[in-house]
Amino acid sequence: MKPVLIAGPTASGKSALALEIAEAQGGVIVNADASQVFEGWRVLTARPDAADEKRAPHHLYGHVPFTQAYSAGKWLRDLTPFLDQSNDRPIIVGGTGLYFLALTEGLAEIPETRDEIRAEANEMRIAGNLKAMIADLDRDTCAKIDLQNPMRVQRAWEVQLGTGRGLAQWHAETPAPLLSLDQTHALALDADTDWLNKRIAQRFDMMIELGALDEARANLDRYDTNLSSCKAIGAPELVSHLRGERTLSAAKEAATIATRQFAKRQRTWFRARMKRWTRVSLPSGRN
Repeated sequence: MKPVLIAGPTASGKSALALEIAEAQGGVIVNADASQVFEGWRVLTARPDAADEKRAPHHLYGHVPFTQAYSAGKWLRDLTPFLDQSNDRPIIVGGTGLYFLALTEGLAEIPETRDEIRAEANEMRIAGNLKAMIADLDRDTCAKIDLQNPMRVQRAWEVQLGTGRGLAQWHAETPAPLLSLDQTHALALDADTDWLNKRIAQRFDMMIELGALDEARANLDRYDTNLSSCKAIGAPELVSHLRGERTLSAAKEAATIATRQFAKRQRTWFRARMKRWTRVSLPSGRN
């Protein structure tokens, strides 16, 4: 059977759908969410719980140390064994569009960024020096990336400085994908905005009840905004509460707003970049 790909915005029910398919048709569930790969944030990133893991095999969840850097390239390498046709069919599910794009369209083999360049880039981004970073980029790269997105600009700047070649040039030499789209059943969940926003608010309240604040407290001593693991939606807000900078109510409101904004960016990205995927409109009788 063909591998199944399930992409969609946060809180849209992707994991539940993957589990339904695994139980009904067989297969192993493989994570494609950049926040759920890290240990330390099980509740806050809505990783499948122990009960779900007993119902079907789950892989690439919480397998990366909290302080370790991770990338789409590393995810592809971790994913590769599950694409072996002698294994159970993979059901690849998540909200990180770049992972799916790398899988089905290929990923440029860009060298790892050196620590000193990453540190300098972080300082420039935090200081708000995006214009200076953009000025160092070549014309083709500027035309290719979202210049309003600080992380995209930082990544392009790191590549330019570290390799002496523009990000656009690297992308032009992208190798063949590990899995072409026509070799898969590719589903893109397209959620109604009001329906999704209600689920987001309900889910964050549930996360608090299930221990998200305790997770943040456990990670407080190692929390660092430069770490990829600490970019999990809701983490900055809960940490600021624990540091006495805002009330829990204000932290919950800010985290809910941040999640809605993130979901909006995801929906926009999926609609623009996944036009060949099968659209699944929500709600559609699914809880």
